[in-house]
Amino acid sequence: MRKPIPTKVHGVLDYMTAAFLHTLPRVMGWSRQVTATLDSAGGSAIAYSLLTDYELGAVKALPMKAHLTLDALSGGALIGAAMMMDDEDADVRATLAGIGAWEIAAALLSRTQRDRPARPPEVTAAGAGESGAWSQQSMPSAPARAPQAQPIS
Repeated sequence: MRKPIPTKVHGVLDYMTAAFLHTLPRVMGWSRQVTATLDSAGGSAIAYSLLTDYELGAVKALPMKAHLTLDALSGGALIGAAMMMDDEDADVRATLAGIGAWEIAAALLSRTQRDRPARPPEVTAAGAGESGAWSQQSMPSAPARAPQAQPIS
């Protein structure tokens, strides 16, 4: 089965999720501990996203499979953090676990290779492409003329 999330879409999700992880605890007024946890997760996601070999990576040094592994590990760490933060409200802990599950799901549903660009149709001997449409090559053209010499005066 082909996975439904292309690498380019996954890249957009990476950067959006990192911004969300940084913003959410501040908007919600959560504790320093939760804020630091989500800042750490978001900051590391930005770092390895910039290093990933996909459309939105800057350095393209980290293979996509390794990136997805780091996403899943980050998700597992957030679920573990939710389980260990007994002093936090239940809704905060549930949100942490939900974000962790989101990261694991995105990792499992994302493709590991970029989509290849579509190839142009091949030209047959008659000049028509695979679609049957006429190509510029099949149109008759005037023969090339040799430049004429200018008389010397």
